[in-house]
Amino acid sequence: MSRFHLLAGSVLACALVGAAPASAQDLRNRPSGSPAIPAAPVPASDAPASVDQIRFSAGQIEYDIDAEIVTATGEVRMTRAGDRLRADRVTWNRTSGQVVATGGVAIANPAGDVAYGDTIELTDSLKDGVVDNLLVVLEQGGRLAADKGTREASGTFLLDRAAYSPCAVVDAENCPKEPSWKVTAVRIAYRPDRSRVYFTRPSFHLFGLPVVPLPSFSTAIGGGSDNGFLAPDIGYSRANGIDVTVPYYFRLAPDRGLLVAPTVFTSVLPMLRAEYRQLDRLGAFRIGGYITASRRADDLTVQRSDDTSMGPRGYIDGIARYQLSPEWTASGSLRLASDRTFLRRYDLSRDDRLRSTAKLERIDPNSYLSITGWAVQTLRVDDRQGLQPIAFPEIDYRRRFDDGLLGGRVEAQLNTLALTRTAGQDTQRAFASLRWDLRRLTTMGQEVTFTAYARADAYNADDTLSTAVESYRGTEGFSHRAIGALAVDVRWPFVGPFLGGTQRLIPRVQVVASPRIANLSIPNEDSRAVDLEDSNLFALNRFPGYDRFEDSSRATYGVQWIANVPGVSIDALVGQSYRLTERPGIFFEGTGLSDRWSDYVGRMEVRFRDFVSLNHRFRLDKDNFAVRRSEVDATIGTRATYALLGYLRLNRDIAPQTEDLQDREEVRVAGRVQVTRFWSAFGSAVVDLTDREEDSLSVADGFDPIRHRLGVEYEDDCLRLGVTWRRNYQATGDARAGNSFLLTLALTNLGR
Repeated sequence: MSRFHLLAGSVLACALVGAAPASAQDLRNRPSGSPAIPAAPVPASDAPASVDQIRFSAGQIEYDIDAEIVTATGEVRMTRAGDRLRADRVTWNRTSGQVVATGGVAIANPAGDVAYGDTIELTDSLKDGVVDNLLVVLEQGGRLAADKGTREASGTFLLDRAAYSPCAVVDAENCPKEPSWKVTAVRIAYRPDRSRVYFTRPSFHLFGLPVVPLPSFSTAIGGGSDNGFLAPDIGYSRANGIDVTVPYYFRLAPDRGLLVAPTVFTSVLPMLRAEYRQLDRLGAFRIGGYITASRRADDLTVQRSDDTSMGPRGYIDGIARYQLSPEWTASGSLRLASDRTFLRRYDLSRDDRLRSTAKLERIDPNSYLSITGWAVQTLRVDDRQGLQPIAFPEIDYRRRFDDGLLGGRVEAQLNTLALTRTAGQDTQRAFASLRWDLRRLTTMGQEVTFTAYARADAYNADDTLSTAVESYRGTEGFSHRAIGALAVDVRWPFVGPFLGGTQRLIPRVQVVASPRIANLSIPNEDSRAVDLEDSNLFALNRFPGYDRFEDSSRATYGVQWIANVPGVSIDALVGQSYRLTERPGIFFEGTGLSDRWSDYVGRMEVRFRDFVSLNHRFRLDKDNFAVRRSEVDATIGTRATYALLGYLRLNRDIAPQTEDLQDREEVRVAGRVQVTRFWSAFGSAVVDLTDREEDSLSVADGFDPIRHRLGVEYEDDCLRLGVTWRRNYQATGDARAGNSFLLTLALTNLGR
């Protein structure tokens, strides 16, 4: 239950503010004497009380026998059928049944709502009556105040010249303050049975100032939901003009609801958004979408630029997840757009690919089974949709068990995948593998891990000539492959003190032996984006997928240094690998792995308390130490005021026709500054620094802004108000470059 306590002996400023007499629609706590929730009086005996029986306690009781009037004074407490009253003085006319309470009056209903007043006139049922200078503190949050109010026997409060707000009425020093927002009305009705407040001729006040009159409406209180309008969204963009969205929520049941949100634009036709959500004991799902209409020429898939006829455009988005049992989970997602620029045109998403999935999983402590299907829709202007894969099914099963002989661990895997394209290569794959790992510690402290790996693959490929890169095609028809590898990995950690803390120096050496493998005769669908990084330096296979396996024997060495001193932690790694045979590898030039000696790779992670976090990943050319990859991510500041910095440079000289990751250089910045307790400013930007040195095909000039965002925001316990300015510098079809503005307003317990 909510409890409100008045501080005695407050600072002078608080005393001066609190000394002002309470006026009509005053939502603040009453002057001293207003009690907290009245407690039930202690029964005089253990006999059960009847529903109509009134129990009371008081410091003194006077009874006028002739007038049938009982007067109780001194901490009077009365209770009847869950309704409780507390006052300094209570007069009870036994003939008329009228109860008049004065002096620090408070009355609580069974739901926990507490009404405070100067004088309360009730019937002896304690359920209905009239209250002067009423304040109602709601158990579910918020408060109501009125010049006069009536409490009906049903529990409904009818308030005249009243106000409502869920906001705090005291500041951090417990000084009275005006709530951030409130709604005043000629009449307010509060129905506890529905947890709902009804307003007649209301007005909205922001920071104590009247802002706008409102039509009569009602709203739910507390954490529940109900039918009604939500807070509107207002924005502006160059492509669409001013837009206003007024959502309406339909509460279909406690565990399901429908949101309908029409948007009106000044420059284009309106758009409708709908979203349905449902939750049950096994899981939940959500599905929604947008629909509008525009010129067909705005769709980049239409060839004629002068087509002025109107056509539908839209987007569907859904997600579901169900826990069928402790082991079995079913999930799925749906993302589908009508054309390639709809999401960017209406500033809904910047994704360049949409992926829809369906998955069934079983997980227990020693096994994993996944049955998955997925499809991809490209939103890139130059991509052909017919070349996008559809996977059905993708089945992966893994089981882990002890070898039972040497104490090692064995993992078996079965995997199959079928990829289909409407206008491209089709590929089917199946393989079975076994991996054995044995970890031992020597008497000198070395950690030695032995690994043996074996795999058998079967592939089938159709229409391979439709794949532009020859090395990705594989052999038309059926093909097979056998894979084997043996590895030993040795780590030798050295631990010692360092600047009042500890440090660990961990040299590491790994040797992997693998025979020649038929790689190029196998289609390459999932191992194209190759790059030597700290994360795959010691991997058994440094290709990212299953379609390529590194078949050269090699030795990899590196050293890791970890230091933990008071307030600071450092984790650094650097390493390199050497191919033990002169047999040519299958890595492309520029990946860092094409020569016998690889490039140098490493990372540096530095943390200073919770204030600074720096992560740098790099790759240096083995011949001249040129920077081939440099990736920096830094976070500086606190949760309230912080800066996020990101920098990426890829200068690998990889031919774009043989590698999915093109060379580029970009910088990302974002941050927030907490100006005052409630006011903050924020912003972010992405700038393309790529020039002809990184990418010979790039048209960028070395400093090409992509987009930025700037805004200010106010946020307290019950109000969030903000203005955001965005600018997009790139145009794609009808998704034009230009400015957009967004006004955000969120109110606790109102329009949500």
